[in-house]
Amino acid sequence: MLNFYDFTITKLKEYLVANGFKAFSADQLYKWVYEQQEYNFDNMTNISNDLKEFLKANIEIADLSIDTVKESSDGTVKYLFKLSDGSLIETVLMTHEYGQSVCVTSQVGCNMGCSFCASGLLRKQRNLEIHELVSQITSVQNHQGIKVTHIVVMGTGEPFDNYDNVMDFIRVVNYKKGLQIGSRHITVSTCGIVPRIYDYAKEEIRANLAISLHAANDELRSKLMRINKTYPILDIIKACNVYFKTTGRRITFEYILLKGVNDSTKHADELSNLIRGMNAYVNLIPYNPINEFNYKKSDQQSAAKFHAQLIKRGINVTLRREQGTDIDAACGQLRYQKESD
Repeated sequence: MLNFYDFTITKLKEYLVANGFKAFSADQLYKWVYEQQEYNFDNMTNISNDLKEFLKANIEIADLSIDTVKESSDGTVKYLFKLSDGSLIETVLMTHEYGQSVCVTSQVGCNMGCSFCASGLLRKQRNLEIHELVSQITSVQNHQGIKVTHIVVMGTGEPFDNYDNVMDFIRVVNYKKGLQIGSRHITVSTCGIVPRIYDYAKEEIRANLAISLHAANDELRSKLMRINKTYPILDIIKACNVYFKTTGRRITFEYILLKGVNDSTKHADELSNLIRGMNAYVNLIPYNPINEFNYKKSDQQSAAKFHAQLIKRGINVTLRREQGTDIDAACGQLRYQKESD
């Protein structure tokens, strides 16, 4: 059986036409499934009986299987989903003043090997399929009885290492008769796979771009993130400038503060010099300790000095509020843990 969530609107139209049905039925089906949350083809009143029978024989609409749900004291909810092949992935729901945001996982495991991140403790097993990406959103919505308003593709995996499926996922959730999540409310985070940044700049849907930077010189960044040996910082900055020139979208640079490693005012000056003049802002992220690693969280004083130095140098910057730390759902903490672990 095919999964309905694997179909972008274009692919669904092509599939229906190839099997002798009208293309306009794709929009009708999208509206039933994504707007009306109707998953029984027999209840879709404006669909022909022939099409209903065809769909029932060939397509299923299935959310992910929930293995475990953990809720943080701050309201953050972490889902452990079980996939059809037995793989486990984590998805996080965060509540903000501006709406409900879901952090989406893009791969089973991760090959980036960042030296501070728990997500890379399991090497990449495979890419997630489109339906496994989409149903992270629908599963959370249906379980919580909410409407997801924002998506960040920042969970386990490198989204640009699963580029085609991630882009089709964005096409589904952004479509006007799909989940209707605006492009300005969708952010994809990458470690810096430069060729894909150029591809991303050319996409019709202008979703936001975030770069996991974490250091402003190649020597330090290569120690923290081995991807930097392939795509050094200046190559990333060049690609980001093309992205902005093409899309007009401001870029986010994510910077995890590691005590005694990258959190001095000298490091802040390096970062300021690197991105000065760009339409960008810096998202400073408190480090969330991982048992397997020796890194420690910057103290409040060092974080405040780093933040103040960036402001002094004219850089737009925010210091992220920690969410989900107590359930290992915060940035860099995602891993495949069962409740009994």
